[in-house]
Amino acid sequence: MKIEVKRIDHLGIVAGTIKDLGIIDIINNQIGSDDQEEVSAGEVVAAMIMNGLGFVSRPLMLTPQFFENKALEILIGDGVQFEHFNRHKIGRVLDSISNYSCEKLFGIVALEACKRENVDMKFGHSDTTSHSVTGDYDSDSDTERIHVTYGHSKAKRPDLKQVVQELITTQDGGIPFMTKVLSGNASDSVILRERAKALMEEFNKSSNRYLVADSKLYAEETAKTLNKINFITRVPSIIKLEHEYIMRALETPDQWSKEHNGYKLQEFSVNCYNIEDQRWVVIYSQQARIRSEKTLKKEVAKEKERIEKELFHLQAERFECATDAQKKLNALVKKWKYHQICDEQITSEACYTKRGRPTADAPQTQKWKISAQFIVNQSLFDTILDQRSCFVLSTNVSADELPMNNVLIGYKGQDKTEKGFAFLKSPDFFASSLFLKKPSRIDGLLMIMVLSLLVYTIAQRRLRAQLILLKTTLPNQINKPVQNPTLRWIFQLFEGINYVTLVIDGVTTKIVEGMNALRIRVIEFLSPNVQMIYQNYSPGG
Repeated sequence: MKIEVKRIDHLGIVAGTIKDLGIIDIINNQIGSDDQEEVSAGEVVAAMIMNGLGFVSRPLMLTPQFFENKALEILIGDGVQFEHFNRHKIGRVLDSISNYSCEKLFGIVALEACKRENVDMKFGHSDTTSHSVTGDYDSDSDTERIHVTYGHSKAKRPDLKQVVQELITTQDGGIPFMTKVLSGNASDSVILRERAKALMEEFNKSSNRYLVADSKLYAEETAKTLNKINFITRVPSIIKLEHEYIMRALETPDQWSKEHNGYKLQEFSVNCYNIEDQRWVVIYSQQARIRSEKTLKKEVAKEKERIEKELFHLQAERFECATDAQKKLNALVKKWKYHQICDEQITSEACYTKRGRPTADAPQTQKWKISAQFIVNQSLFDTILDQRSCFVLSTNVSADELPMNNVLIGYKGQDKTEKGFAFLKSPDFFASSLFLKKPSRIDGLLMIMVLSLLVYTIAQRRLRAQLILLKTTLPNQINKPVQNPTLRWIFQLFEGINYVTLVIDGVTTKIVEGMNALRIRVIEFLSPNVQMIYQNYSPGG
C-alpha cells in the first residue's frame, strides 16, 4: 500500500474562483503561451495568487516551497510540479506582464470578471496609497515607467523609498476594476485628475457611471474634466464656500431632510469653479458629531491647561498702571479659542523701589496686578461642534437621476477602496515581498496583488449573495449566525483539508479528507469549480 497526502485547505476556494473567472486563459491569450513551457504564464499568475491568498507572509522567492506539499494537480492542472514555479520563471512572467502593460492586463481580467459576476459598476471609487520598499533598484532602461523614489509616505516612513498605487473599486462588493502603479513622488491630486481624464471616454459610453473620490479631486485645475464626467466628491474644507453653506444649512434646521442611520441632508445649487449643473449636498452626521465631540473636548482640555499656566504667571506680574495690566490680559485672551473671561480684578499695592530688606524710611511706589477667572465659551463650542458634524458632497448628476440620499450612499462606498488597500498592505499578505530590484517587476507584483484582491472579493461577494438569496446564515468567529462572513474567516474554517492518494494492489483511490458538515455546507454556496475540487474522487482516479 502506498499513501501520499497533500494539502488543499482553503486554496480550493481560491483555485475554483480563478477557474470561474477564466484568469489563466485570459492571461495566456493576452501574453501568449508556448507549448514547450512546463507551465504557462497564466498558471504562474494563478500560483502567485494562491501564494498571496495563502496568508502565510511567504516571500515571492519561496513560492516553490509554498507549493511543495500542495495538491497542484487539482488546484492548477495535471503535471504541474512545485519546482516549475521557481524565481526565474516568476521573474520572466513579471517582465512579460510589465511589457504588455500591467494596467491594461488587469483591466481586461477585471472587466471580464465583473461581467461574469454581474457586478454593478455604477459607482467607481478611486483612491491612492503608497508602498514602502527597501534597497537599491536597477533601472530597466532610460525610459522606465515608474521610479522608486522618496515621496509623501502615507505609511509614515519618509526614510524609505516608495511607489504609489492607484485603485478604483466598485461599490458592489468592493471589486477592484482598475489599478495603476506610479512613481513614488507622484501627487495624489495629479493622479486623480489624470484618472478623471482617462475615464471620460469610458464613462461617456454609459450615462449611469459615476466617479467617486475624496476631496483631492475637487479643484480648480480639475473643473474642465469634471464638467465632462459624472462625479461625486467631497468638497475640501479649505474652500470658503464650504463653510458658508454648512452655516446656511445649520441656520435653516426646518429644511433638513431626515435620513436613517443618523444622517440629515440639505441640498443647494452652487456655482464654484464654473462646474456646470453643480449640486452641493450638506450632510449632518450623528456619528461625525460623536467623534468630533470627543476631539473637541480634548482640544478644550488642552487649551484650559495652557490658560491656567498663563494666568498663574500673569497674576505674579506687577504693572506700572492698570491699563498695562489690562492690555496684557487682553493679549492673552485674544489667543484663546474655546474659553472666555468670566471675572477679572485689577488691584493696586504698595511696593518698595529697591530690592532687599527695606529700611523704615525706604521709598515706596504704586504697582498694579491683575487676576482673572475663565470658563468655556459654550455657545462657540456648540457652533464649532455643529460645523464639524457636517460635511459637503458635490455632484453634477441631476436630482432626478441621483437624489441626494443616493449621493450619500454613493460616497459612503469610498471605504471599499480603503479596505482594499488595508487588505493589500496586511502583514499576512505578500506585500512585504517588495524586495524586487527591478521597478517593472514591482509593477507586475503589485498587479498580481490586486488580482488576488479581485479573486478574494469576488468569492466573498458570491458567498454573501447566496446566503441572502437562500435566507440562511453561517456561524462567525463567536458562533453567531451571520449573512456577511468574511472570506478570511471561511479560509480559517478550511484549515486541515488534505488530498489523499491511496494505491492498494495497483488500484488508485483519490479522496479529499477533512470535510465536515460545515465545510460541505459552505461549498454548496460556491461554484461548481470549487465543489469539484473538494468532492471525493472515485477509485481509479
